[in-house]
Amino acid sequence: MANTFFIYSKTLNESQIAQFSQQTQAKLLKQAVYLGYQIAFFSANTTACQLREQAKQLECDIADLNVVPTLEQQGLLVMDMDSTAIKIECIDEIAKLAGTGEMVSAITASAMRGELDFEQSLRKRVGTLANAPESILQKVRENLPLMDGFEQMVQMLKSHDWKLAIASGGFDYFADYLKETYGLDYAVSNQLEIVEGKLTGQVLGKVVDAQYKAETLKSLAERFAIPSSQWGAVGDGANDLSMLKTASLGVALHAKPKVQEQAEFVVNFGDLTALVLLLNAKTIFNE
Repeated sequence: MANTFFIYSKTLNESQIAQFSQQTQAKLLKQAVYLGYQIAFFSANTTACQLREQAKQLECDIADLNVVPTLEQQGLLVMDMDSTAIKIECIDEIAKLAGTGEMVSAITASAMRGELDFEQSLRKRVGTLANAPESILQKVRENLPLMDGFEQMVQMLKSHDWKLAIASGGFDYFADYLKETYGLDYAVSNQLEIVEGKLTGQVLGKVVDAQYKAETLKSLAERFAIPSSQWGAVGDGANDLSMLKTASLGVALHAKPKVQEQAEFVVNFGDLTALVLLLNAKTIFNE
């Protein structure tokens, strides 16, 4: 039985569409434009996951049309923060200002090699910040670069009555700021201990890890009475995988290789507005 899927990017052209169709023996069904994305819908006896490499070669993203959540019903999106809602890793920028940037990079590299789990890595990195002035947090926050498409995505999802939240292994100084500034419904993240205007190098309370993020998605859905078919999540790191797999639409955004391998939906060439496209793909196809 043939599957319907689509490729999309903001630079997709007729030549690429024809090349993809020829390479994959897929039948072109329809072309459309939405949020600046050029979209081409196809039918073939294969899946989008199997064709992802061909799409990547053309610098396009690909997805099956049977995305379960829809923009036409109220839903819930839980976002990672660092390198997802914003372009930076806050701990790296804080450490640079504290003079411990190289130490933090070494700990991060150790964690990437699997020598430390997320909590161990976080506590060791935060430990390097002991006695740094609280003012460096403000300096980082003053230059917080939003991920491309963040504001437009938030605006569009809120206009469709979606609930929006941040679940971050980063810090409340930044996550709470985003929540208040952009009218998000909830934010949970780690709290840095500050005593007399200085960081102590300690994290207060339970660390927000992979399981915590997934449980946050479930608990918020229960609080807001959102059915599981309308759960969305987006992230880039290994500690987002559990949350992405719990959601009906789990999107790996510019993600680490391990995350891309395991996520059903992968966005490499679009920005956060790609989530709105995915949620509205069926409507676009049927128009």
